[in-house]
Amino acid sequence: AFVLSPYASSFPDGLEWVAGKLGFEHRAEGAEVIKSAPMPDYTVPSAKSESTSTRLAGLAGTVIVFGVGVALGALLKARREEAAGQ
Repeated sequence: AFVLSPYASSFPDGLEWVAGKLGFEHRAEGAEVIKSAPMPDYTVPSAKSESTSTRLAGLAGTVIVFGVGVALGALLKARREEAAGQ
């Protein structure tokens, strides 16, 4: 992710594409956002360059997904071991 994220497509993602095709993308423009995204548009606002910003966002996303996967795996393993011990 750190190496390839700067080469990601600049085209809209699936949800934005469908909204454009069905003609309701304007509904989101100017809408009040309850919470701001931690990494809006896959960037890190505090990074100095666009490339570094995109790389850091990709790396952060990868680390978060990996962490969630490891945590779920550990939880499932513990449940399986608990069920086998009964």
